[in-house]
Amino acid sequence: MEGIPTTELRNLTAEETQKLLKQDESLASDFKRNKLEIEAKKNWDLFYKRNETRFFRDRHWTIREFGQLVDLAGKDIKTIFEVGCGVGNFIFPLLEIETRLFIFACDFSPRAVEFVQKDSRYDPLRMKAFVCDITKDRIPPLIPENSVDVASLIFVLSAIHPDKFVEALANIRSVLKPDGIIVFRDYGLYDMAQLRFGWGNKLGENFYVRQDGTRSYFFTVEGLSDLFIKAGYTVESCHYVHRRTVNKKEGVDEPRVFVQGRFCNTS
Repeated sequence: MEGIPTTELRNLTAEETQKLLKQDESLASDFKRNKLEIEAKKNWDLFYKRNETRFFRDRHWTIREFGQLVDLAGKDIKTIFEVGCGVGNFIFPLLEIETRLFIFACDFSPRAVEFVQKDSRYDPLRMKAFVCDITKDRIPPLIPENSVDVASLIFVLSAIHPDKFVEALANIRSVLKPDGIIVFRDYGLYDMAQLRFGWGNKLGENFYVRQDGTRSYFFTVEGLSDLFIKAGYTVESCHYVHRRTVNKKEGVDEPRVFVQGRFCNTS
């Protein structure tokens, strides 16, 4: 069950505070940080080579959380742009629910896009999947400017280097219609995944590397709102979603913290 939206950070225990302090004692070297940035695409491609389509479940919850995705509000067709489509866990459930959508979908990983295109549900009359690095590739040649009603960033921005956040958001904005929106969910500060990182996994403030070389940033509500404002958006909503992962059989009861928001292109 979803937690109650709030702008309050969760309180850390003394043990959790110590874990974060120990992470600060073992920051990765400049060499490692630069190498990870250079090899970011390769590491995500290897991730999909190992896991294929098995790692993520279809995201049916996005329709419940972001009703505007399928609310046509008098439109004959609504255009959606999913950034970081992975293997299609977001787009295919969406198309099953609403037929009057056209979806552009991109990913950093060529292998992920290939999985989407080879899926039996892929319909080129209703979607177009392509490879794109939103931090540097110009999107307008692939999607007409001012043509997208809703863009989605679901657990995507956190995988990008923090120095490139604003550039990526501004690039997406170039294809949004006036009053077009971005719906967003990603990892929040003090999520259990952040607390699990060990020695040598911290790359910078709230930024970490996993064992497979993929990276993750953990957002605050205030920091995320500031990023969108710098990129030219208006903040319509931005809050934490607190949940718990409970598995009584395994003795697991851990806090999950996400940041969720809706941001509008008002220019």
